[in-house]
Amino acid sequence: MFDFDPYAPETDSDPFPAYKRLRDEFPCYWSDKAQMFVLSRYADIASALSDWQIFSSSQGNLMDELPGRAGSTLGSTDPPRHDRLRALVQAAFTKRSVDQLQAPTTAIAKAAIDELRAAKGGDFINVFSSRITVGTLFQLMGLPEEDHAIIRNRVVTMIQTDPVTRRKEARHVQAFQDMVDYIRLQVAERRQSPREDLISRLIAAEVDGDRLAEAEIVMTSMTLVMAGVESLSSFMTMFALNLATFPAARRRLVGEPQLMGQAIEESLRYNTSAQRFRRVLLEDKIVHGVEMKAGQFVCLAYGAGNRDERKYVNPDVYDIARYPRDHLGFGGGVHICLGTLMARLVTRTAMQEFLKGIPDYEVDVKGLAWNPSTTFRAPLAMQIALG
Repeated sequence: MFDFDPYAPETDSDPFPAYKRLRDEFPCYWSDKAQMFVLSRYADIASALSDWQIFSSSQGNLMDELPGRAGSTLGSTDPPRHDRLRALVQAAFTKRSVDQLQAPTTAIAKAAIDELRAAKGGDFINVFSSRITVGTLFQLMGLPEEDHAIIRNRVVTMIQTDPVTRRKEARHVQAFQDMVDYIRLQVAERRQSPREDLISRLIAAEVDGDRLAEAEIVMTSMTLVMAGVESLSSFMTMFALNLATFPAARRRLVGEPQLMGQAIEESLRYNTSAQRFRRVLLEDKIVHGVEMKAGQFVCLAYGAGNRDERKYVNPDVYDIARYPRDHLGFGGGVHICLGTLMARLVTRTAMQEFLKGIPDYEVDVKGLAWNPSTTFRAPLAMQIALG
């Protein structure tokens, strides 16, 4: 009997066989383990993402939500409040500020590559992807460099869900609260002494005479830290994992670096770290003959939709020439990720340097330990051996 369980360790390590059964046999599936419906086909997910009036984010978008987060972030609000927040945040999150991250990304990447080469390998996450994403994010937001390790540890803990109790435990909630307290102190410091950083720009942001409230500044800053520390680092790690798993694609990319942009998009499609997000139904809805009631939760399985053969030809093939710009790796609709510009720039810059310095490497895929998260999918560590 088929049973899709987003809490199971095997779902963290390899959800794709279950995703295929969902798409083929149970495209609107009630999960007893998650206590929500699961949509797995690309068309159904894309439709839900564009229909926020029915598929609402107002009760949180994480599969297992953190207390106090729902209704206070870009990802957990609906229009018109979402639109107001996005306009104000966009006013602070400028292309110029993102472009300024290219030079520090290059510098951090080169130093990390030297370390990996000297040791003939190491943990890609600790030495490379997390160091780059935390380093660039901290520069953007003006956070102290000495706080890197503790902030990353808190964010990784926040996104976890205990696979045994199937809920957020005290340690997960405490990590979130510690981050909120930390950001509050950073905001208070900027109010006293504004700087040239993103937190200061959020405080000063104004659109048509409207400004962000204190709680909105804190929670928006929290969201950006969470996305930069976890999502971007995890995506870069999954990209490197894809290139290790498919050495022919890696060799082609080393020889044709102009394919980097489309290789990034294919990695976001093929193996996104953003696997599953939830919505709450504001009205009754029938999908594939299954009646869903207002008030029930729905899981939008981005990772399943990105492998839907109804949308993509040979979806289980990793093809860096595919260039799938309509993938679900950044979500969609009004909630499409605000940090796409930063994610693409930092990943492209870092991975170009990585493949120049380390064109040949291996990963023990079977030995990977995966982060226990119902929303995100990424290894906790990824040892690489240089060829």
